[in-house]
Amino acid sequence: MPADPRAVLSRPAPAPDVTVSYGDHPDQVADLRRPVGSGPVRQLVVVVHGGFWRAEYDRRHTGPLAAALAALGHPVAQLEYRRTGQPGGGWPGTLTDVLAGVTELPRLAAEALPGDVAARPPLLVGHSAGGHLALYVAATAPGAVGGVLALAPVADLAEAYRRDLDAGAVAALLGGGPAQFPDRYAATDPRSLVPIRTRTVVVHGARDEQVPVAMSRAFVAADRTAGGEARLVELPECEHFGLIDPESVAWPQVTAAFRSLLEDR
Repeated sequence: MPADPRAVLSRPAPAPDVTVSYGDHPDQVADLRRPVGSGPVRQLVVVVHGGFWRAEYDRRHTGPLAAALAALGHPVAQLEYRRTGQPGGGWPGTLTDVLAGVTELPRLAAEALPGDVAARPPLLVGHSAGGHLALYVAATAPGAVGGVLALAPVADLAEAYRRDLDAGAVAALLGGGPAQFPDRYAATDPRSLVPIRTRTVVVHGARDEQVPVAMSRAFVAADRTAGGEARLVELPECEHFGLIDPESVAWPQVTAAFRSLLEDR
Protein backbone atom coordinates (compact mmCIF):
# COMPACT_ATOMS: atom_id res chain seq x y z
CA MET A 1 0.00 0.00 0.00
CA PRO A 2 1.34 3.52 -0.75
CA ALA A 3 2.87 5.42 2.17
CA ASP A 4 0.26 8.14 1.64
CA PRO A 5 -3.20 6.59 1.21
CA ARG A 6 -4.37 9.80 -0.50
CA ALA A 7 -2.00 9.12 -3.39
CA VAL A 8 -4.79 7.30 -5.22
CA LEU A 9 -6.65 10.61 -5.59
CA SER A 10 -4.06 11.92 -8.05
CA ARG A 11 -2.78 8.67 -9.57
CA PRO A 12 -3.03 8.62 -13.38
CA ALA A 13 -5.45 6.15 -14.94
CA PRO A 14 -6.18 5.14 -18.54
CA ALA A 15 -8.41 7.63 -20.32
CA PRO A 16 -12.10 6.72 -20.58
CA ASP A 17 -13.44 5.49 -23.89
CA VAL A 18 -16.16 8.10 -24.23
CA THR A 19 -17.92 10.82 -22.24
CA VAL A 20 -21.69 11.23 -22.39
CA SER A 21 -24.03 13.95 -21.11
CA TYR A 22 -27.22 13.32 -19.15
CA GLY A 23 -28.08 17.03 -18.87
CA ASP A 24 -27.15 20.47 -20.15
CA HIS A 25 -24.75 21.53 -17.40
CA PRO A 26 -21.02 20.82 -17.99
CA ASP A 27 -20.94 18.67 -14.85
CA GLN A 28 -23.94 16.56 -15.86
CA VAL A 29 -21.70 14.02 -17.59
CA ALA A 30 -20.19 10.59 -17.15
CA ASP A 31 -17.00 8.96 -18.40
CA LEU A 32 -17.59 5.47 -19.84
CA ARG A 33 -15.18 2.56 -19.95
CA ARG A 34 -15.64 -0.62 -21.95
CA PRO A 35 -15.28 -3.97 -20.15
CA VAL A 36 -11.88 -5.57 -20.51
CA GLY A 37 -11.64 -8.98 -22.18
CA SER A 38 -14.28 -11.30 -23.53
CA GLY A 39 -17.15 -12.71 -21.55
CA PRO A 40 -20.87 -12.31 -20.96
CA VAL A 41 -22.48 -8.92 -21.49
CA ARG A 42 -22.91 -7.46 -18.02
CA GLN A 43 -24.83 -4.67 -16.39
CA LEU A 44 -23.40 -1.20 -16.08
CA VAL A 45 -21.46 -0.21 -12.96
CA VAL A 46 -21.92 3.44 -11.99
CA VAL A 47 -19.15 4.87 -9.82
CA VAL A 48 -20.26 7.81 -7.66
CA HIS A 49 -17.25 9.70 -6.36
CA GLY A 50 -16.86 11.24 -2.93
CA GLY A 51 -15.17 14.37 -1.64
CA PHE A 52 -17.87 15.50 0.82
CA TRP A 53 -19.97 16.82 -2.09
CA ARG A 54 -17.47 19.68 -2.61
CA ALA A 55 -16.52 21.20 -5.97
CA GLU A 56 -12.78 20.69 -5.49
CA TYR A 57 -13.25 16.91 -5.81
CA ASP A 58 -14.43 15.48 -9.11
CA ARG A 59 -14.80 12.15 -10.88
CA ARG A 60 -11.18 12.02 -12.04
CA HIS A 61 -9.93 10.68 -8.72
CA THR A 62 -11.97 7.51 -9.26
CA GLY A 63 -10.04 6.66 -12.46
CA PRO A 64 -7.99 3.82 -10.90
CA LEU A 65 -11.13 2.37 -9.29
CA ALA A 66 -13.15 2.56 -12.50
CA ALA A 67 -10.36 1.01 -14.58
CA ALA A 68 -10.06 -1.85 -12.09
CA LEU A 69 -13.80 -2.51 -12.19
CA ALA A 70 -13.72 -2.53 -16.00
CA ALA A 71 -10.92 -5.09 -15.74
CA LEU A 72 -13.41 -7.33 -13.90
CA GLY A 73 -15.49 -7.43 -17.09
CA HIS A 74 -18.08 -4.71 -16.50
CA PRO A 75 -18.87 -1.55 -18.45
CA VAL A 76 -18.25 1.33 -16.05
CA ALA A 77 -19.53 4.90 -15.83
CA GLN A 78 -17.84 7.54 -13.67
CA LEU A 79 -20.71 9.87 -12.82
CA GLU A 80 -20.17 13.60 -12.37
CA TYR A 81 -22.64 15.94 -10.72
CA ARG A 82 -22.92 19.54 -9.52
CA ARG A 83 -21.32 19.98 -6.11
CA THR A 84 -21.30 22.47 -3.28
CA GLY A 85 -19.29 25.60 -3.91
CA GLN A 86 -20.46 25.93 -7.51
CA PRO A 87 -23.71 27.17 -9.12
CA GLY A 88 -26.49 24.62 -8.85
CA GLY A 89 -24.66 22.44 -6.34
CA GLY A 90 -25.99 21.49 -2.93
CA TRP A 91 -29.71 21.27 -2.25
CA PRO A 92 -31.35 20.08 -4.41
CA GLY A 93 -29.11 20.04 -7.48
CA THR A 94 -26.48 17.58 -6.24
CA LEU A 95 -29.16 15.02 -5.39
CA THR A 96 -31.31 15.48 -8.47
CA ASP A 97 -28.23 15.26 -10.69
CA VAL A 98 -27.19 11.89 -9.31
CA LEU A 99 -30.73 10.54 -9.46
CA ALA A 100 -31.07 11.68 -13.08
CA GLY A 101 -27.64 10.37 -14.02
CA VAL A 102 -28.23 6.91 -12.59
CA THR A 103 -31.62 6.74 -14.30
CA GLU A 104 -30.32 7.84 -17.72
CA LEU A 105 -26.91 6.18 -17.86
CA PRO A 106 -27.94 2.60 -18.74
CA ARG A 107 -29.56 3.89 -21.93
CA LEU A 108 -26.77 6.33 -22.72
CA ALA A 109 -24.09 3.71 -22.09
CA ALA A 110 -25.86 1.11 -24.24
CA GLU A 111 -25.97 3.62 -27.10
CA ALA A 112 -22.34 4.71 -26.67
CA LEU A 113 -20.94 1.20 -26.07
CA PRO A 114 -23.10 -1.02 -28.31
CA GLY A 115 -22.99 -4.68 -27.37
CA ASP A 116 -21.23 -4.06 -24.06
CA VAL A 117 -24.09 -3.16 -21.70
CA ALA A 118 -26.74 -5.61 -20.48
CA ALA A 119 -30.31 -4.36 -20.22
CA ARG A 120 -30.47 -4.50 -16.43
CA PRO A 121 -30.47 -1.83 -13.71
CA PRO A 122 -26.93 -0.73 -12.88
CA LEU A 123 -24.83 -1.54 -9.86
CA LEU A 124 -23.80 1.55 -7.90
CA VAL A 125 -20.37 1.83 -6.30
CA GLY A 126 -20.21 4.93 -4.12
CA HIS A 127 -17.37 6.11 -1.89
CA SER A 128 -17.75 8.42 1.11
CA ALA A 129 -20.19 11.18 0.05
CA GLY A 130 -20.70 9.14 -3.11
CA GLY A 131 -21.77 6.27 -0.87
CA HIS A 132 -24.41 8.53 0.63
CA LEU A 133 -25.62 9.47 -2.85
CA ALA A 134 -25.74 5.84 -3.97
CA LEU A 135 -27.81 4.88 -0.92
CA TYR A 136 -30.08 7.88 -1.50
CA VAL A 137 -30.77 6.84 -5.10
CA ALA A 138 -31.38 3.22 -4.09
CA ALA A 139 -33.89 4.33 -1.46
CA THR A 140 -35.58 6.87 -3.74
CA ALA A 141 -35.70 4.86 -6.97
CA PRO A 142 -35.14 1.21 -6.04
CA GLY A 143 -36.33 -0.07 -9.41
CA ALA A 144 -33.54 1.86 -11.13
CA VAL A 145 -30.75 0.21 -9.12
CA GLY A 146 -29.55 -3.38 -9.26
CA GLY A 147 -27.39 -3.24 -6.13
CA VAL A 148 -25.22 -0.92 -4.05
CA LEU A 149 -21.64 -1.26 -2.88
CA ALA A 150 -21.26 1.59 -0.38
CA LEU A 151 -17.61 2.21 0.53
CA ALA A 152 -17.23 4.17 3.78
CA PRO A 153 -20.52 5.95 3.09
CA VAL A 154 -21.79 9.02 4.92
CA ALA A 155 -24.83 6.95 5.83
CA ASP A 156 -26.22 9.20 8.57
CA LEU A 157 -26.38 12.86 7.57
CA ALA A 158 -27.76 14.06 10.89
CA GLU A 159 -24.92 12.39 12.79
CA ALA A 160 -22.38 13.68 10.26
CA TYR A 161 -23.75 17.18 10.87
CA ARG A 162 -23.44 16.74 14.63
CA ARG A 163 -19.86 15.50 14.23
CA ASP A 164 -19.13 18.41 11.85
CA LEU A 165 -17.48 16.10 9.34
CA ASP A 166 -15.15 17.94 6.97
CA ALA A 167 -15.89 21.29 8.65
CA GLY A 168 -19.55 21.75 7.76
CA ALA A 169 -19.86 19.57 4.67
CA VAL A 170 -23.41 18.40 5.42
CA ALA A 171 -24.60 21.93 6.20
CA ALA A 172 -23.15 23.05 2.87
CA LEU A 173 -25.04 20.27 1.10
CA LEU A 174 -28.45 20.77 2.71
CA GLY A 175 -28.27 24.44 3.72
CA GLY A 176 -28.11 23.88 7.48
CA GLY A 177 -28.81 21.40 10.23
CA PRO A 178 -31.65 18.97 10.97
CA ALA A 179 -33.44 21.47 13.19
CA GLN A 180 -33.52 24.05 10.39
CA PHE A 181 -34.41 21.69 7.53
CA PRO A 182 -36.00 18.53 8.92
CA ASP A 183 -37.78 17.81 5.63
CA ARG A 184 -34.52 17.87 3.67
CA TYR A 185 -32.88 15.44 6.07
CA ALA A 186 -35.94 13.18 6.06
CA ALA A 187 -35.86 13.05 2.26
CA THR A 188 -32.12 12.50 1.79
CA ASP A 189 -30.60 10.89 4.88
CA PRO A 190 -30.07 7.12 4.40
CA ARG A 191 -30.50 6.62 8.15
CA SER A 192 -34.05 7.97 7.77
CA LEU A 193 -34.79 5.99 4.60
CA VAL A 194 -34.36 2.45 5.92
CA PRO A 195 -35.03 -0.20 4.94
CA ILE A 196 -33.11 0.04 1.68
CA ARG A 197 -34.94 -2.39 -0.58
CA THR A 198 -32.04 -2.73 -3.02
CA ARG A 199 -29.30 -5.31 -2.33
CA THR A 200 -26.68 -3.40 -0.35
CA VAL A 201 -23.21 -4.19 0.94
CA VAL A 202 -21.39 -1.62 3.07
CA VAL A 203 -17.60 -1.85 3.36
CA HIS A 204 -15.85 0.32 5.93
CA GLY A 205 -12.37 0.48 7.41
CA ALA A 206 -12.04 0.49 11.19
CA ARG A 207 -9.19 3.02 10.91
CA ASP A 208 -11.20 5.53 8.89
CA GLU A 209 -10.57 9.06 10.19
CA GLN A 210 -12.76 10.85 7.63
CA VAL A 211 -16.02 8.93 8.11
CA PRO A 212 -16.22 6.98 11.39
CA VAL A 213 -17.02 3.29 10.99
CA ALA A 214 -19.56 3.63 13.81
CA MET A 215 -21.87 5.38 11.37
CA SER A 216 -21.93 2.36 9.05
CA ARG A 217 -22.44 0.00 11.97
CA ALA A 218 -25.44 2.01 13.13
CA PHE A 219 -26.87 2.36 9.62
CA VAL A 220 -26.69 -1.36 8.84
CA ALA A 221 -28.16 -2.24 12.24
CA ALA A 222 -31.04 0.19 11.65
CA ASP A 223 -31.65 -1.16 8.16
CA ARG A 224 -31.84 -4.73 9.38
CA THR A 225 -34.08 -3.77 12.30
CA ALA A 226 -36.43 -2.16 9.79
CA GLY A 227 -36.54 -5.35 7.72
CA GLY A 228 -33.72 -4.64 5.27
CA GLU A 229 -30.86 -6.97 4.37
CA ALA A 230 -27.89 -4.62 4.20
CA ARG A 231 -24.59 -6.28 5.12
CA LEU A 232 -21.51 -4.72 6.68
CA VAL A 233 -17.97 -5.79 5.85
CA GLU A 234 -15.63 -4.16 8.36
CA LEU A 235 -11.92 -4.11 7.57
CA PRO A 236 -9.85 -3.83 10.77
CA GLU A 237 -6.65 -2.50 9.17
CA CYS A 238 -8.15 -0.20 6.52
CA GLU A 239 -8.50 3.59 6.47
CA HIS A 240 -10.67 5.74 4.19
CA PHE A 241 -8.88 5.76 0.85
CA GLY A 242 -7.73 2.15 0.60
CA LEU A 243 -11.27 1.18 -0.36
CA ILE A 244 -10.91 2.90 -3.76
CA ASP A 245 -7.28 1.94 -4.35
CA PRO A 246 -6.70 -1.19 -6.46
CA GLU A 247 -3.14 -1.28 -5.11
CA SER A 248 -4.18 -1.41 -1.44
CA VAL A 249 -4.28 -4.51 0.74
CA ALA A 250 -8.04 -3.94 1.09
CA TRP A 251 -8.77 -4.30 -2.62
CA PRO A 252 -9.34 -8.10 -2.65
CA GLN A 253 -11.99 -7.67 0.03
CA VAL A 254 -13.60 -4.83 -1.88
CA THR A 255 -13.79 -6.95 -5.03
CA ALA A 256 -15.17 -9.87 -3.02
CA ALA A 257 -17.93 -7.62 -1.70
CA PHE A 258 -18.63 -6.40 -5.23
CA ARG A 259 -18.87 -9.95 -6.58
CA SER A 260 -21.21 -10.89 -3.74
CA LEU A 261 -23.77 -8.48 -5.21
CA LEU A 262 -23.62 -10.45 -8.45
CA GLU A 263 -23.92 -13.78 -6.66
CA ASP A 264 -26.93 -12.56 -4.66
CA ARG A 265 -28.83 -11.62 -7.83
